[in-house]
Amino acid sequence: MGTVCLGIESTAHTFGIGIVTDRGKIVSNAWDTCMPPLGWGIRPMDAARHHAEVRQGILEKALSGAGKSLDDIGLVAFSQGPGLPPCLHRGLEFARGLSSRAVPDFFRKHSERKPGEIPLVGVNHCIAHIEIGRLCCRQNDPVVLYASGANTQVLSFVEGRYRCFGETMDIGLGNALDKFGRDIGMAFPSGPKIESLARGGSYLELPYTVKGMDLSFSGIVTDAVRRVRQGQSKKDVCFSLQETLFAMAAEVTERALAHTGKSEVLLTGGVAANRRLQSMLGLMCRERGARFAAVPRELAGDNGAMIAWTGLLMHSSGMKTETEICPRQRTDDVDVKWL
Repeated sequence: MGTVCLGIESTAHTFGIGIVTDRGKIVSNAWDTCMPPLGWGIRPMDAARHHAEVRQGILEKALSGAGKSLDDIGLVAFSQGPGLPPCLHRGLEFARGLSSRAVPDFFRKHSERKPGEIPLVGVNHCIAHIEIGRLCCRQNDPVVLYASGANTQVLSFVEGRYRCFGETMDIGLGNALDKFGRDIGMAFPSGPKIESLARGGSYLELPYTVKGMDLSFSGIVTDAVRRVRQGQSKKDVCFSLQETLFAMAAEVTERALAHTGKSEVLLTGGVAANRRLQSMLGLMCRERGARFAAVPRELAGDNGAMIAWTGLLMHSSGMKTETEICPRQRTDDVDVKWL
């Protein structure tokens, strides 16, 4: 029987648990998201309290959905970083409890095995987004546009690590959309609402800020908010904001594709669910003769399955990690020994 991994995601607003086999079968993936009040972004301590409140229920839901007990789990993986420290701590302490089988009430209910150590591995959240995309999209060696709330990076595997070819210098694509939405009165998350409102809009020129291979989004958001407050059409501003932000990301991705000479492009992270971004990258890839794929919508956001799968890859390649959080850990800080 192969190894079954339970993965815990807790970097920001979402607490998730996924259960995945070493053959790459996702047998369960449960999560719950902390929703901030209208007009607010994520408040770290509120999100951490949310994680502590829901994690037991999410664990039961994940095990029930997989048809498994804790006796079937051979590896526990947790999101080590980057992320919000209070949220990361909630995930780590729960992972430690599961690994050492030191959650008495729960184990009496769900396990017949005596307490004993289960291997524990810490996973880079950004790499997990890449690996779940590679698994589901059957991509071998892509240039990756990783676009989430706090992160926007163009990455590809070179000499043992996912190297960063370009990234945001301020806020991530997802946070740019959410900040714009919040400032004009939209509830969190704003991205889907902006995507819907943008359909049929007309283009208004907004700042376009690409510096070498890096991107800056904050000034564009400021100008877009100003235009709405001056009475310009929300539909037109939403359309223009998407077109500008996504064209910038596509430009840098195309340059990385030309530089590396690779033939695949993978879009992953929460913003990967946006169909307009998918369309723009797909067109660019067709013109360059590259194969484009976007991570499935149900796995685009933060989730435990991506942590579990990456934990399995790390464990199978003999990698060991410290049981600690790394809130500022970069994608290119981590050795990738399974490729």
